[in-house]
Amino acid sequence: MERAFLSSGDLIADRRASYADMLFETGDHGAAADLMRQALEITPNWTAGLFRLGEMHEAAGQGDAAAEAWRKLLQLDPDDRFGAGLKLAAAGHTAVPETPPTAYVETLFDAYAPTFETALLDRLEYRVPELLANAIKVAVSERRFHSVLDLGCGTGLMGPYFRAYADHLGGMDLSEAMLQKATEKQIYDSLAKGDVNELDTPAQSTDLIIAADVFVYVGDLHRAFANVARALAPDGLFAFSVENHLGDDELILQRSLRYTHSEGYVRRLLAENSMTLLTLQRETIRLDRGEPLQGLIVVARPDV
Repeated sequence: MERAFLSSGDLIADRRASYADMLFETGDHGAAADLMRQALEITPNWTAGLFRLGEMHEAAGQGDAAAEAWRKLLQLDPDDRFGAGLKLAAAGHTAVPETPPTAYVETLFDAYAPTFETALLDRLEYRVPELLANAIKVAVSERRFHSVLDLGCGTGLMGPYFRAYADHLGGMDLSEAMLQKATEKQIYDSLAKGDVNELDTPAQSTDLIIAADVFVYVGDLHRAFANVARALAPDGLFAFSVENHLGDDELILQRSLRYTHSEGYVRRLLAENSMTLLTLQRETIRLDRGEPLQGLIVVARPDV
């Protein structure tokens, strides 16, 4: 999150929080939590500070204290812009929600927009756009599309791969800041704010629907897949990625607050929504804390 967004509004509290962050970066998590707690004695209803305090307690191995901070935060911010409920669920204090709070996803990516591409491409070696574009070419060669919809388009990383092959290229995202970045590229014919779980595109109107690294912030995919299946033209394509785990659970909320999905879950939902799998590849999609992160690159079409 940007520092301006995190400000408590009190100079002394902000200064103590800044020192707490410095201690945290050195690895002294317990001392960082103590100092952050002092900052919150000055501004007890500082929501961003409470979230950070919870993270510091968590890193120090103080799980109950972390949960206490996040529960107080939820009382102050029931829309859960910081994902405190997800933190509680990932730590085993509450049940895992089927989907993350919309306000959390929107806030996260509004704050992330200025550094999004630098972080993904330069530091995390993000590969999903290229992998999806290649998978679509394998499935249908050099086909031209009348209408392409890039769900969760973000700053528009997928757009350049399909501009030359689309009569109309549309993008949709929850984050206004991300959409502004995409607008600046002048690649898309239309951009709109929206949620994949509320997709209201006219039935059978879209030739290609892409969801690159979107479903990690959706969780349960039943509604999303049903919406996509309804919107696809009879000869349309659905291309998407998921972060993948190898266990039996259909979806798991990770400590990163992203959801992973099993291959069996993906296959079942495609079948339930009358879509035929064309290609499914297990790939390294980016780095996570310096380690390769595995995902599925999938292309499907409506049953014929």
